[in-house]
Amino acid sequence: MFCAKSWSLFAYRFNSDIEGLRLLVSRIIEMSSLTSTVNALLAKSDRPAVRAFFLSMAALTVALILALYSGAAAQLGNLFLASATALTALVVAGWVAVTLVPTLAKRTPLRWIGYRMEYRITRDGWIYILGIVLVALAAINTGNNLLFLILASLIASILMSGILSSITLAGVELKLHLPEHIFAGQSVRASVELRNEKLTLPSFSLRVEAAKTKKQPAAAMLETPVYFPYLPRQQSVKQNVPLLFLQRGVYRQEAFKIVTRFPFGFLQKSRRMDLATEALVYPAVAASSEFLEVLPGLQGAMESNAKGRGQDLYALRGYLPNDSARHVHWKASARFGSLMVREFAREDDCRVLLVFDPQSPAASATPQSNERESFERAVTFCAALAWNFHERDALLEFRSAEASTPPAPASENIFAILRHLALVQPIAPNSRPELLNQLAADPNSFKIIVTSQPRGSIPSELWNTSYIVFASDLSA
Repeated sequence: MFCAKSWSLFAYRFNSDIEGLRLLVSRIIEMSSLTSTVNALLAKSDRPAVRAFFLSMAALTVALILALYSGAAAQLGNLFLASATALTALVVAGWVAVTLVPTLAKRTPLRWIGYRMEYRITRDGWIYILGIVLVALAAINTGNNLLFLILASLIASILMSGILSSITLAGVELKLHLPEHIFAGQSVRASVELRNEKLTLPSFSLRVEAAKTKKQPAAAMLETPVYFPYLPRQQSVKQNVPLLFLQRGVYRQEAFKIVTRFPFGFLQKSRRMDLATEALVYPAVAASSEFLEVLPGLQGAMESNAKGRGQDLYALRGYLPNDSARHVHWKASARFGSLMVREFAREDDCRVLLVFDPQSPAASATPQSNERESFERAVTFCAALAWNFHERDALLEFRSAEASTPPAPASENIFAILRHLALVQPIAPNSRPELLNQLAADPNSFKIIVTSQPRGSIPSELWNTSYIVFASDLSA
């Protein structure tokens, strides 16, 4: 009996010790997790701002104690001590206001309240204000306290609408992500990102749209507003928006606006974001097949410079034992007195020098519309032709009056070519064109020249080694 009681007492104590040990371990784990959380918050915190905050609190506490002591000394009749402590408290408070408060103001999110915002009263807001005026007239005429209470509530709603809309716009940052390569006439998807930097409050019902400026009266991009219904605190939200650029060139947008009518729709507040955005739009290349169908002679003009499998004759050589009898050229064999076989040009090998001649009558002071359209057709065709060589993985070289690329696979220099064609402008025609004269001095390379000049302006030396495309031959 005694042994059973001792064993039960031992087991109870053992279980109690085990339970206490578990509680101790769980508390240690909780303390370690709390310590890690505190360390993470300290790592993320702005230490100079935290240091300035605690220093300012300590200094203001000292100033408060000195001010209270000054009041007590004045009641006791010690005017000198009261004046000295009051002056010391004032100096300490002034030091905090001059040195520490500006530092904290620069580092606190409350600086977002000072953003410049534009606002206008909506149609619903004017109707609401008209109702306020009617209630105010009724309250003044009747002197009814209930009407005055209703009037105060209506005015408070207007004030709260302004405050809440300002808080919604405060602390919101904007980013616009555009695709790396944009082609004219092809719809692309851009990404509009809003980030809420506020520590505690979300934002509601935000709309991003392009802001009009004096230099830019109409929006160059983002013509359709982008709506964000909810933006959580310390988080970012993205919206995809389709963009379409009809012409080549550079599109710039100097500023955007973030607009909200939250919460009641009485006021529309907007915050201007000076976010300069630039998009380079390449010429359209989707019409490559259409252009090549219009110019069937271009395909036959591009001959290969290496032998291989193909249909076109590359050269004749002597017969070898492993040659096929189908490749024997019997007429040449009879002429030379020995068997001769044909070698063919490789079809997939394409080495070409693409030239764009920017000289055009469209460079005159008052160009005609057909001249400008002809120049743009030439640019579009040259871009489509370069893209066609890129798809065929050709060895491509490009030259123009102000740009050139060395011979390289088209996949390496295609975007440099398109970038130049996106920005090229017509040059006034010259009686002695330097670019065409330089090309005429190189008779060994096959050239494709795209020009918007008339036919008589091309040097005769180029006709034997070049395929010349005139913009007037391209359909509109």
